[in-house]
Amino acid sequence: MALIPTPSSNQNLALVLDGFPTITKALDYAAKGETGYNFYGLHGEVETVLPYSLLRENAQELAAKLSARFERGSRIALVAETGPDFMILFFACQYSGMIPAPMPMPVNLGGKEGYLVQIRQMIMGAKAAAAVAPSELTSFISEAAEGLADVEVFDYDSLKSLPSGDRFEPFGPDEDCYIQYSSGSTSAPKGVIGTQKSVTSNLQGITAYGLAIKENDRAACWLPLYHDMGLIGFVLAPLFGQVTVDYLATAAFVRRPLLWLRIMSENKTSITYSPSFGYELAAKRAARAESGSLDLSNIRVAGIGGDMVRADALNAFSDAFADAGFKASAFLPSYGLAEATLAISFTDLDAEVTIDHVDMRHYTRSGVAQPASAVTSPEHRRGFVLCGRALPGHEIEVRGEHKQALDPRVVGQVFIKGPSVTSGYFSDAQASERMFDGEWLDTGDMGYFLDGQIVITGRVKDLIIINGRNIWPQDIEWAVEKVDGVRQGGVAAFSIDDGAGEKIVVVAECRGMDDTAREALQQELSRVVRNASGAPAKIVLARPHSMVLTSSGKLSRAKVKQKFVDGAFDSESVDTPSAPALIEARV
Repeated sequence: MALIPTPSSNQNLALVLDGFPTITKALDYAAKGETGYNFYGLHGEVETVLPYSLLRENAQELAAKLSARFERGSRIALVAETGPDFMILFFACQYSGMIPAPMPMPVNLGGKEGYLVQIRQMIMGAKAAAAVAPSELTSFISEAAEGLADVEVFDYDSLKSLPSGDRFEPFGPDEDCYIQYSSGSTSAPKGVIGTQKSVTSNLQGITAYGLAIKENDRAACWLPLYHDMGLIGFVLAPLFGQVTVDYLATAAFVRRPLLWLRIMSENKTSITYSPSFGYELAAKRAARAESGSLDLSNIRVAGIGGDMVRADALNAFSDAFADAGFKASAFLPSYGLAEATLAISFTDLDAEVTIDHVDMRHYTRSGVAQPASAVTSPEHRRGFVLCGRALPGHEIEVRGEHKQALDPRVVGQVFIKGPSVTSGYFSDAQASERMFDGEWLDTGDMGYFLDGQIVITGRVKDLIIINGRNIWPQDIEWAVEKVDGVRQGGVAAFSIDDGAGEKIVVVAECRGMDDTAREALQQELSRVVRNASGAPAKIVLARPHSMVLTSSGKLSRAKVKQKFVDGAFDSESVDTPSAPALIEARV
């Protein structure tokens, strides 16, 4: 007998979006209704239905077992599988006063060693008393935790078989909520502390202001639940607003992106979210959708976050699915980061996406996002998407190198403050101190203000500076991706110090070619990079899947750079001639 998903609205429970001082209080209320979580398989079938009422019951039962086994306040590292076991354990931690530290699923088995190192660092960083994973991954986790005498390893079934205690004590409003390892964490992952106050503040801002939750809203999600956009945005926020969510595992979405749309079509979904690449991937598969098979007219919020918003990806999606009823006005650009729990700004609902077209030659000379003119050439024109205004009670400031507030269109570092901001990194006082300037948190992002809205232009650490000129790696990457023979999403640009100063390196994935074709491609990429950056570069033609991605699917330039430094591409690189580039740079 087929399982019936939870309904999109509660029959006898009023919608409430405030007054919840803790996560457990929010679940206690949501459990009085019929909504909840639903988990879908690779073929679009409902595999598990978990109403909030059953989630609460199972979480409290497990909380009694955790309380009998571990001291209150212990950290529990848990692999964030898209399934009911992860949800139940996460909320069992909330009810028992244990601090959950979600960890990623492995991206692929070929990266086992890197995954084990990452997991071990997270377990150690959280000073975890236990590490929990699905049964098929416990051997990995045991290997990662080898030698850590104070860490117990469980699969979900063995955890459920523990003896039960007679009581548990949920977190109070002044206590912690979780440790969140942001997707940008590299060799030494930093765990962002989420407190009950910071998390519930952000959830109220998201549900009441950013998304303006309605009684019949329904959400769909393929995002990894280890990442803040998945965990906060599509586990905690829907529960906070008593909204039903339909989940598709990230790996299933990558294999069948149109399944995301099919689930939304069948369930009349109104809210979803994705980084730009998710919309782009679905658009590329649009031709495979049978005409008239999709109805996306109920989507009122198609949020974009998790990375810089790419206008071309949004245009491709809206063009591909306009006939299915999708409205471009549903797109909701936003800005956020794990250190702010999740969201810090939203654009207005039902408003068209606003794109600011900038003359990048002017910007690199002056640091000002000067509007492009009619005569600005396409290779020097860059479209930045406006990402809205700060949530109520929060502030955003763009600062110069002397920490002075900058005028509109002047690019600088983005600082934020407000009740959703983290108290710091777990067990890392020095990193926490470096993050703050008084009450203001340094986001590590660059941007500018336009018409009162924040525009994000990139990460400070990714910025390439050549002879005093600021060059955005995305400009190079997006230009290179358009060249025939280069794999979409398979380009990374960064700089290295080769002893004679900073130099640009571009790693581009391409499929098998003979020597003649490779040489022609290198020459073409040389020309494209010179036009995009006005600087010389080292071109690397790499094998497919050479890029390193974060858990949320974002490019990790730092890790690709480390591969380059370690010599992984030594047999595949070529220097582009510098003279023509230097001449162009002076134009």
